[in-house]
Amino acid sequence: MSGNSETTGLAASVAKAPRIFAVVNQKGGVGKTTTTVNLATALAAVQKRVLLIDMDPQGNASTGLGIPKQQRIVTSYQVLMGEDEIGGALISTNVPGLQLVSASVELAGAEVELVAEDRREYRLKDALARLNTVYDYVLIDCPPSLGLLTLNAMVAANAVMVPLQCEFYALEGLSHLVRTIDRVKQNLNPTLEIQGVVLTMFDKRSNLCDLVATDVRSYFGPKVYNTVIPRNVKISEAPSHGKPVLLYDWRCAGSAAYLHLASEVLHREHDHAQ
Repeated sequence: MSGNSETTGLAASVAKAPRIFAVVNQKGGVGKTTTTVNLATALAAVQKRVLLIDMDPQGNASTGLGIPKQQRIVTSYQVLMGEDEIGGALISTNVPGLQLVSASVELAGAEVELVAEDRREYRLKDALARLNTVYDYVLIDCPPSLGLLTLNAMVAANAVMVPLQCEFYALEGLSHLVRTIDRVKQNLNPTLEIQGVVLTMFDKRSNLCDLVATDVRSYFGPKVYNTVIPRNVKISEAPSHGKPVLLYDWRCAGSAAYLHLASEVLHREHDHAQ
């Protein structure tokens, strides 16, 4: 599961300041949570200190890391509502170097409850500013919507990562997402950028996948990662075992893809820091 020497060297040389990524797509079923969990695991595998914040009321990232519901006592809901500090919500996972702030179904009500609150869009950003634990990367798994939960993630983040399924409707809604990112940048978080777009569920036997990939690359240019995440049975099976695919079967094509994606992310971060 260890990366090659080039990746390890990059991991050591990336700037020390923590970088915060919101993993966003308002469409469900695009591999968003799978990408968040496995990218976090791959970054931890090359000696990065990683925090994953589950902001989806479904709590799939928490489940995918093997955290049972009874262990989710202080969650991202309590953090957002100001009931607990984020330091009290940290859960260690089976992945060395990877910690989690879990989610609960209570988050579904946070969208409504936060509407009348002060600094409603800054709740997560403010919580992270008070966090004493040191991380290299914070990955935020967002719900499949562009509501207040996702807005909190984008306000707290340095950059947005967009998983995109290789399907006919892939580009539908993307213009809306890009406009939302632009609005957040103009009004709430002027340094927000798109770190990258990752193509998921790629079937190399499908002409449609190639056509979609070409369209996405023409739309986003170099923002699209070279790494594509394949359709892979092991990736699909891993969450039911409460494991990232890199722990479930580190030799499979899905694990290799996420290690390559982590390497590519680190390359971009290294270039960004120059």
